[in-house]
Amino acid sequence: MITYLSILRGVNVGGHKRIRMAELKELYESLNLGYVKTFIQSGNVVFQYKDMDPLELAAKIKNKIKEVFGFDVAVFIRTKEDFQKIIEKNPFKDDEVNKLYVTFLSEKPITLPITEIERIKDESEKFIISGKEIYLFIPNGYGRTKLSNDFFEKKLEVSATTRNWKTVNKLFEIADN
Repeated sequence: MITYLSILRGVNVGGHKRIRMAELKELYESLNLGYVKTFIQSGNVVFQYKDMDPLELAAKIKNKIKEVFGFDVAVFIRTKEDFQKIIEKNPFKDDEVNKLYVTFLSEKPITLPITEIERIKDESEKFIISGKEIYLFIPNGYGRTKLSNDFFEKKLEVSATTRNWKTVNKLFEIADN
């Protein structure tokens, strides 16, 4: 069995796309996913399943959410090993942990408009695009940056969702137990 981590985009934000984590856990279990653990209310789930293409697995979960809850939500899947590499490759290890974020992308972007991203970001902000992740250092708070999920989705033409560094590490900790 492979340990996977799934991250849902836009669940329980601003009263929209509401899913109780107990219901989400039941949904995952109904798909025969094992060792299902949720973390906080934003749609973070650790589970085990047979070796399967992550995009197919994400589609399976997305379709079941649509069937049960009646709305679409982007589902991002990474393995425990992927998360370990994400943590190890953090280019901002020397920066303040509470100002670090990872934006997860649905796929590796084809175009990288670095100059456009540089132009819109605050001068104190830093970012590194690495495969299907973007590492962010946002000293003035994620709520104030223009480097949002919507911005990256438009510029990179992929789906995106962001988690703070503490959540990334906690999800890996849950997956590693």
